[in-house]
Parts: sequence; C-alpha cells; structure tokens
Amino acid sequence: MLPKRPRLKIFDYVGPHRYFLTFCTRERRSIFTTADAVDLVLQQILRAASETAFVIIAYCFMPDHVHLLIEGTAPDSDLEEFCKLAKQYAGFYYKQRYHESLWQPSFDDRVLRDDEGTWSVARYIVNNPLREGLATRADEYPFLGSCVVGKRELLEFVAAAADWKWHP
Repeated sequence: MLPKRPRLKIFDYVGPHRYFLTFCTRERRSIFTTADAVDLVLQQILRAASETAFVIIAYCFMPDHVHLLIEGTAPDSDLEEFCKLAKQYAGFYYKQRYHESLWQPSFDDRVLRDDEGTWSVARYIVNNPLREGLATRADEYPFLGSCVVGKRELLEFVAAAADWKWHP
C-alpha cells in the first residue's frame, strides 16, 4: 500500500480554490478504455462534485488514470472530502459491476495559484492523450471533456492558451 501523499501544511484545502488532480487506477491497470467504464466512474465523480460544491472544469480519462481540473464554488468546498467521496462512490460502483478494486490509494493534487490561467492548465489535461499517442487530435479522443462548457468550447479555450508551457 502506498503512503498517503503529503498535503501543504499551510493550506487548508477548503474554499473556492482550483485544483489539478490525478487519480490512478490500482496497479496502474488499463481500465478507462471503454465508454461503459468511463461513464460509470464519471457519474460518481460528478455526484461527489455536486455534494461538495465543486465544478469539473476539465477531465481526461487515460487508460490507467484520470486528470481533473476542479474548482470549489462555496466557502465550504472541501477538496479532501470531494476526493474521498469521488473515489469511494466510483470504487463502490465499479467493484459492483466489474468485481475488482478501482483505485490506487491517495491522489496527486496541485493547488493552482491565482495567476495561473484555468484554460492553460486545462490545455495540459486535454493534450495528455496526444502526448501518449492515443489520438492525433484532441477532438478525436472520446474520454475528455468539461462539465462547465461543451467539448468544442473547451478545445477552443485551451487553443487560446497555446503560449502556456507545463513545468511539473
């Protein structure tokens, strides 16, 4: 079992903040390769987002992980509660259907600074399938999108952020 990833000690992860998240599948298995599996998990992530006052600005399901760009919409939007519920709900329904565990423990997170452009970070997420050779164009990849704008708008917004460079 992997140890829990450390969170920032000087930040409480509650409130109207933006986060870039990565949830990995157990043993990095290729699970998110069918619409059935992706839809099942996405619906539960959306349920958790609704219950914890988050919106999903961008998402991308890669075969063995999912990237999320989320934003709290209330003073009590709690990132750790969202992640706990999203993984718990999705893991439960996934196990019911497929009879195996879904997630690796913990998650990776990055709090976006005020000066970081939302659509610039979304660009990194949207381009992930292209970097991995899963598609030649983002609009061809079926497992990415946004819950605040349509897929076409998402791709237009990230194209406008073309000058952004990812620095891990």
